[in-house]
Amino acid sequence: MIRLGAYWNRIEPSPGRFDPSELDRQIEAAERAGKQIILAVGALKTFSYPEFYVPPHHLERPLPEGTLVSPATQPALLDAASEFVTRVVERYKDRPGIVAWQVEHEAVDPLGLEHSWRLATSFVEREIEAVRRADPTRPIMLNGFLPASLPGRFAQWWQTRDQGDSLALAGRLADLVGIDYYPRYALAAFGGKALYFDGARNSWHRRRRQQVLAEARERSRQILVSEGQAEPWEAVTIPPNPVGKAAYSCPPEQIIHTYNAWLDESRDDAPLYAYLFWGAEYWILRDQSRDPRYLQAFARILAES
Repeated sequence: MIRLGAYWNRIEPSPGRFDPSELDRQIEAAERAGKQIILAVGALKTFSYPEFYVPPHHLERPLPEGTLVSPATQPALLDAASEFVTRVVERYKDRPGIVAWQVEHEAVDPLGLEHSWRLATSFVEREIEAVRRADPTRPIMLNGFLPASLPGRFAQWWQTRDQGDSLALAGRLADLVGIDYYPRYALAAFGGKALYFDGARNSWHRRRRQQVLAEARERSRQILVSEGQAEPWEAVTIPPNPVGKAAYSCPPEQIIHTYNAWLDESRDDAPLYAYLFWGAEYWILRDQSRDPRYLQAFARILAES
């Protein structure tokens, strides 16, 4: 299974132009390879940095920082977003490889470190309604970031306390609850040293993980790991490619450990729907740099799971 993204500003690069040719190519290639596809239809937020893909002609001025973007404050943007997701779904709903639609990305959380505005739940609900009208047969996937540290959990709660975070929203509205999971990441760098959050083996974090799973199962939601950390998350945007060593935030063996940790949580009566690895292009970079261990770790998982 793979995830593909319908990036709004690439498919609609100018007013009145709709060019999905690159997405057509990707879907056709995936289907030829026998893959199942979760298609992220956007519209505002889609996975992959910078995660914000609104065409400039749909946004006269930047979204206000520190505010909730709602149907009342941005009615024209909502109408355009709903029209876009409807058009994408109607184009691809007859493709056999597509098994689910993803609506927004970490839908109601702030946009990384760049922006403090957030989508209101009412905005996302309207987008979900548009997708369900266009295709009532496939499940909707919403995803959210699961903090691996207590400070990270507190920060997430503080930012989203007025309406709940994206995982909470997914538990209420989605058919598939996607969990984005990065257990070890750099907080800051100081010269050649870095400060890390590491929740990979934290007992508090394991309880929190089990709580999220239990809540989803109580609502009869299917659960998947929509992003399992499989590349470094250092204090820079582009993962480093050190010669002769691996970045501490995700050495190759960490890929296997993270996968096994979630496999341990999967139950016969409520198994994980899927586990998607985030980092394949990094594995290729490392392989080209004469370090095949990341690709080997993934191959070992495929062989033994």
